[in-house]
Amino acid sequence: MAVQLDARPPVAPAPRTARPSRRHRLSRFDTKYSPYLYVAPFFLLFGVFGLYPLIYTFWVSLHDWDLLGTNPAFIGFDNYTALMGDPDFWHAVVNTLGIFVISTVPQLLLALWLANLLNRQLRARTTWRMAVLIPNVTSTAAVAIVFAVLFGREFGMINWLLDHVGIDAINWKANRFASWVAISTMVDWRWTGYNALIFLAAMQAIPRDLYESASIDGANRSRQFWSITVPLLKPTIVFAVIISTIGGLQLFTEPRLFNSGTNAIRGGPLRESQTVTMYMFENAFAPNYNFGYGSAVAWLLFALIAVVAAVNVLLLRRLGGGAGKEDT
Repeated sequence: MAVQLDARPPVAPAPRTARPSRRHRLSRFDTKYSPYLYVAPFFLLFGVFGLYPLIYTFWVSLHDWDLLGTNPAFIGFDNYTALMGDPDFWHAVVNTLGIFVISTVPQLLLALWLANLLNRQLRARTTWRMAVLIPNVTSTAAVAIVFAVLFGREFGMINWLLDHVGIDAINWKANRFASWVAISTMVDWRWTGYNALIFLAAMQAIPRDLYESASIDGANRSRQFWSITVPLLKPTIVFAVIISTIGGLQLFTEPRLFNSGTNAIRGGPLRESQTVTMYMFENAFAPNYNFGYGSAVAWLLFALIAVVAAVNVLLLRRLGGGAGKEDT
């Protein structure tokens, strides 16, 4: 009797999947989670020193909180309602915006022009680049003292120069617009070099081939600057505008030191140069000690900075987009 054999080859057993080694598992964990661990310290510090004070300030703004008292009373949004009808607050807002515009626009234009000069082949250019930071490292108090002397009513150098061209002496501290100009000059002198180095660092990253090609095509330095440098600096310009907006709307030291005497925190006898931060300090601390009202001012200043920064970014994007369409 014949026996029929199965002609199919035997099925090989499935290979066993090797378990990943410990080093491999640690490598996967490092690749997936280590970025979160690296950025976590910043967010922890921001939460402790930034987010928590911000939330706590909002909570304080909802109270009638006497800094010297012990029992703050919850009053809801009464502080914000009072601020909306406070003429001194709106006077400080106008002062802040006026000083901000007069100081920031010339400052960024001068910084851009200065950075373009420092980007050229100059002798001892490293020395010149370091020299533009000297105003920034100078003590703000020393700067305020010097500029207070320069803009003095009786013996100031600025009035002395104006007298030589037939212009009457200006009372820089008692005149509202004149005080804006004086304080803006201090701000520009202090921060123009700092912004110029930011623009210079961005200019160093622009390929030199673009300028060489433009020169071959017959473009002069001015045409190269507006057609190559400025469009490629757009992200840096947006950054500088936002930083300048934050600093300009939080201005405190320069106007505070520019106005000496008993009305220093008021920005002069008629609040000629009082900014929002000075008004906040006046209410939260001496002489009023109304911590809740001062906290409400701080939150409205935060909203003002956010709105102005957003408007500036939108304007820059629209101007940049319009320029790009014309070039095409």
